[in-house]
Amino acid sequence: MSTGAQTTGHRRNLFLVGIDVDSMGGSQRVLHTLAQGFGQRGHHVDLIGIRPSAEPYEYFREPAYRHTTLYSRPSAPLRQAQRLSERLSPVRMRAARAARAERARAKKKLAQRFASVDDGYVIIGSPWAVDWLASVEWSHLKGIGQYHESFDQAQGTHHLRLIRRHYPLLEKSVFLSEGDVAAFQRDRLPNTTAMPNPLPFASTAPAPLDTRRIGAVGRLDAVKRLDRLIDAFALTCADLPDWELHLFGDGPQEPYLREQAARLGIGDRVRFRGSVSDVAAAYQELAVVALTSECEGRPMVLAEAAGCGVPCVSFDLSAGVRELIDDGRTGTLVRPGDIAALAGALRQLADDTELRRRYGLAARSHVAPLELSVVLDRWERLFDEIDR
Repeated sequence: MSTGAQTTGHRRNLFLVGIDVDSMGGSQRVLHTLAQGFGQRGHHVDLIGIRPSAEPYEYFREPAYRHTTLYSRPSAPLRQAQRLSERLSPVRMRAARAARAERARAKKKLAQRFASVDDGYVIIGSPWAVDWLASVEWSHLKGIGQYHESFDQAQGTHHLRLIRRHYPLLEKSVFLSEGDVAAFQRDRLPNTTAMPNPLPFASTAPAPLDTRRIGAVGRLDAVKRLDRLIDAFALTCADLPDWELHLFGDGPQEPYLREQAARLGIGDRVRFRGSVSDVAAAYQELAVVALTSECEGRPMVLAEAAGCGVPCVSFDLSAGVRELIDDGRTGTLVRPGDIAALAGALRQLADDTELRRRYGLAARSHVAPLELSVVLDRWERLFDEIDR
């Protein structure tokens, strides 16, 4: 993966910090992609995970960055005590003391790492990571807070409370779409800017779009609502001889989704492909990509599919989704939760090879500004702006 343009200024010390940076997920992939790109441009880069992943994923075999994890073990949920005696039990109190001691060690370790440089930037991947850093000394560094979801998703959650509390104290607050920037500005956040997530792979030849496969790429989690996609495919598959539904990714919903497909009589046409190391190759196998989540900010699956020339059908979930799909030109948007409309949009693209190719070609052009070198140039300009 080449980062293209050279560094525009001096080599900077860059710390990218997240709660869990090593699971297989969109925000984790973004942090590793940025770290690799910055490192290849000659910056001194530390990617720091606060807690290790329970299921770590190797993003780069030869990383151009230093990688540190602060805690020794993944977070273990502590069951809420129901009685005073339970709260004061020796076992529970020992566990609480051990947790406090490990948290103190982790924060000391990070403070020492920050203190090893005279200046630099801390790019923080989530509101929870910003909150965790609040009691760590790093006043000689400049902070940039990211948020990988939409303003609508933040509404009514702890995320918005943490953003309001901590992000105004940073040099910049970075959001994924201009629509979300405007929404956070209306919420009186003064230091906002838009910064898209980069594509994690270099541009390749466009997908052939002739495989007769509709697909989804991502973890099989409840929020992704892949049950809706299976329902929509069940409505269309009788009209689409030889077409299959391919689900790339793993997760806790797999048994339920398999059972659903079997119950609907399409178990032999829904393929569970598991996690993949070469995401670009997965998109090359697909003729149409679908997104059926409950909520999304600016989902990387739409950008990645478009980068491979694969048209997408998605629920119209956010300003970020609308920025990635130009409805009727690069893909199709349908009303959130409307399974019949989703099925109709999938059928239209499956039936029309020329439409798929036209959408796919337009989609590649549409996401060209998300090439890693272009996004890194934007980061360089942001650093220069803050430095001034």
